[in-house]
Amino acid sequence: MPLRESAVMAESDGPKKVAMIEVQGLIADARVPGLLSAGENPVDEVVARLRRAEKDERVGAVLLRINSPGGTVTGSDVLYRELRGFRERSGKPIVVSMSEIATSGGYYAALAADRIVANPTTITGSIGVIIPTYNFSGGMNRLGIVARSIKSGENKDLANPLEPMREGQYAVLQTMVDEMYARFKTLVAARRPMVKPEDFDAATDGRVYSGEHAIQIGLVDELGGIPEAFTAAKTLAGLGRAKLIQYTPEGSPLPRTAYARNSQSTEASGTSVNLLQLNMAGGISTMQYGTSGVYYLWIPPGGL
Repeated sequence: MPLRESAVMAESDGPKKVAMIEVQGLIADARVPGLLSAGENPVDEVVARLRRAEKDERVGAVLLRINSPGGTVTGSDVLYRELRGFRERSGKPIVVSMSEIATSGGYYAALAADRIVANPTTITGSIGVIIPTYNFSGGMNRLGIVARSIKSGENKDLANPLEPMREGQYAVLQTMVDEMYARFKTLVAARRPMVKPEDFDAATDGRVYSGEHAIQIGLVDELGGIPEAFTAAKTLAGLGRAKLIQYTPEGSPLPRTAYARNSQSTEASGTSVNLLQLNMAGGISTMQYGTSGVYYLWIPPGGL
């Protein structure tokens, strides 16, 4: 849908602008399932807005508002590379404003920014990789149900939930997890050199931090919310007084403040990450939704 521009925080009526773009919910380079439909592609929604901001000469910077527990490894990496591509082509700085949560793939995307601002109570970190696996073979056997795949090689049925998992198969998956994890840590080391060597292992071992703790070890640069991130974006871009704008689809309600959602719909944007979404995106229906099942994702206590 065509996008329209709305001012959500205005210091002047002049032409200078900062474009606020949201990363909400599960990050995937695929349609993220909603309750009643396949939904939209979160990466596509962000990239469409980045292109609008890149073409507008009056936009001097982007404020990336992240509220995400992460997502697929590939989706997070694609989003990061799109953000860095925007930065390199346009020369316009990117400032991240972390909302409730910016963990794992959400933090991976934040590494593309020139500056990261987090609320003191933001949950961030969870630097690592997870492949959730489920195995129903024991329960099926108790019911007298036996599954057996006809396969071309011993690992062709890797992580098949209907047949017993062998330790060698776990080792194959662990090798892939280690590879993705090394990529994440290398990116943290390159983009966050302020993380001290003595803090690096703890910062990247998968644990989560509050924003207040994250700033102490160098994972974020500043404590604050949208106003502070707006100020940082203007400063980096040398804008002075400016307007903070959002891009919203035509036909949707106009945002009242900078805290309003600007995605196409509540269902389509994948706001909530629940057990249904994770199963559909990475479990039995992986092929339907085109996701890998390999995640930069924080699963909060109590499950999804």
